Amino acid sequence: MTTEPTPSASPSLTRLIQELNKLPGVGPKSAQRLAYYMIRLPDVEAYALADAITAVKQSVVFCQECQNLTDSSPCAICADSQRDREILCVVEDPLDVLAVERTRCYRGLYHVLHGAISPLNGVGPEQLKIKELLARLNENDITELVIATNPTLEGEATAMYIRRNLDRGNLMVTHLARGLPVGGSLEYSDEMTLSRAFQGRQEL
Repeated sequence: MTTEPTPSASPSLTRLIQELNKLPGVGPKSAQRLAYYMIRLPDVEAYALADAITAVKQSVVFCQECQNLTDSSPCAICADSQRDREILCVVEDPLDVLAVERTRCYRGLYHVLHGAISPLNGVGPEQLKIKELLARLNENDITELVIATNPTLEGEATAMYIRRNLDRGNLMVTHLARGLPVGGSLEYSDEMTLSRAFQGRQEL
């Protein structure tokens, strides 16, 4: 559903409302409220917001190793010499990395797929960072791969696709324990649930 411009709205305001309406979780009414809120912001705050959006588009890149979003590559996690470099955790989105890091129970490395296989939405393996994952597994001495895709149909399909395409017989593949609710997302899981899921992970 998109916001219909009102006859009295200026073209620039209408455009702002329509662009805000494209954001996830922002409906037509919320887009209008945000637009009018931005108009009432002091100039210094409005320009700071615009500068922040511009800066993030210009500065944020994919980490050359884990594919997470970062201002410099490799990212802070991949560059940390204290991380366990023999274990790799695969997640769907950058927000999932933050969720796992909050548990403080995992000290390995990550690989971000940037989505999950979803034929209905036109998302196949080629749209994800799976090719980079498989290359990374072949080039590094990783002993355990933790598949931490979301417990949804798409997440499970992605996990099975990765499992079928592995060609390393000496690699242990595990998945998170089923303490996570089916149909849920790592992003919204509390630290205790995620922590127990990691501790109870099983071989896939």
